[in-house]
Amino acid sequence: MRTRDIFSYAFSAIKLRKLRASLTTMGVVIGIAAIVALLSLGQGFQNAIAAQFERGFATDTLVVSLRSLQGTQSSYQLFTNDTLTIEKIANVTLAVPVIQKTVYAKIENRTFLINVAGVDFAEYGSVFSSTFVAATGSIPSNPSNESIVVGARVHDPWQNGTTLANVGDSVEIIWTTVVNGFRRENITYTGQVDAVLDEVGGFSFGGPYDLGVYIPIAQAESFFETQETDLIIVKLKDSEETTIDDASQEIRNAFGGQVSVTSSTAVLGIISSVFTFVELFLAGIAGISLLVAGIGIMNIMIVSLMERTREIGILKALGMKSRTVLLIFLSEAVTIGLLGAVIGIGLGLGLAELVARFGFLALGLRNERADGGMGDTVNQGAVRGLSITPVLTPTVLFGAFVFGLLVSMVFALYPAWRASRLKPVDALRYE
Repeated sequence: MRTRDIFSYAFSAIKLRKLRASLTTMGVVIGIAAIVALLSLGQGFQNAIAAQFERGFATDTLVVSLRSLQGTQSSYQLFTNDTLTIEKIANVTLAVPVIQKTVYAKIENRTFLINVAGVDFAEYGSVFSSTFVAATGSIPSNPSNESIVVGARVHDPWQNGTTLANVGDSVEIIWTTVVNGFRRENITYTGQVDAVLDEVGGFSFGGPYDLGVYIPIAQAESFFETQETDLIIVKLKDSEETTIDDASQEIRNAFGGQVSVTSSTAVLGIISSVFTFVELFLAGIAGISLLVAGIGIMNIMIVSLMERTREIGILKALGMKSRTVLLIFLSEAVTIGLLGAVIGIGLGLGLAELVARFGFLALGLRNERADGGMGDTVNQGAVRGLSITPVLTPTVLFGAFVFGLLVSMVFALYPAWRASRLKPVDALRYE
């Protein structure tokens, strides 16, 4: 019997049992759709997060900070003049100290809790030349003590055109410290917005971000009454792996192993590894539903075998070979798997697009409402600023297609084998 005739006969058998075949196919569709939707969303989310981080990072930089020991901060301290030690190290072109504090900022009679970073505008801009860029106004290379640069989300916190901190506006920064267990009076500093940064859309890792407020490093030292620095951003000659490794080790040695040195490329690598693990976990969960569908295929094929026992006996009595009977049953399973895989891939992509378009939008709206519009903090934007496009890679496409076919065939193998082993006489006697 020719292959075309075998598939034609198998397809005719499926058409005679449309409802049963449709329900069986639906099991495969659900399993494949779950795999495709979860993995394409996962890949899209990974790409979006990586893009966000890459925008906020510079691949040729290192971040030097104090090393934490068993959850406690080291007693060692970093100071702004420690940049001189770092700049003597080979492959280091520039070291920029950053003094970061969480303060209250008063803008137009509204008070918000935000992060303020004291940096050298010129040096910081040379390190992050693509992100520390003014959208309006200009970033002064020799700023006055009153100069302030704000992020895009501080300027337009609700992302609806209702601006808050514009160029020329005054911003009052309120800083409260505790000394020897006693609360000090609030210290205030009033500056003027000289520039609003272009939207970064990324996450902060020493670099500019949309919720940041920046003041000159000299003013930060005076206002916060300290030369202790939280971070030192180190710019390297290039982003080669050997350059990063060598410079990192020399910086650790220069400070006696008391500091932690992190590269943006290492962070991105860790993020990618985590997402890969999550994708495999999600694929495993989705695969369980496909295995359940496979059990359903086996069940349906066995029921079909019992219903068609006399039919098989007549075919074998007319001379049909056992191998042909086996192929007919396997062809039915392949047809079900093929239809389920194709429909499932399309449905999975549709579900992924639906979740990406409306699911995250709803999450962002809930975040906005929970904040009461904006509330007392400028903490929105990470969700609302994240655009996710599902990505169906060739590997996922091919894997889902093959997996759907394999599951259908494997679980149909036993019923097909039983059908091929039926003896014509016993089959004809079957009631």
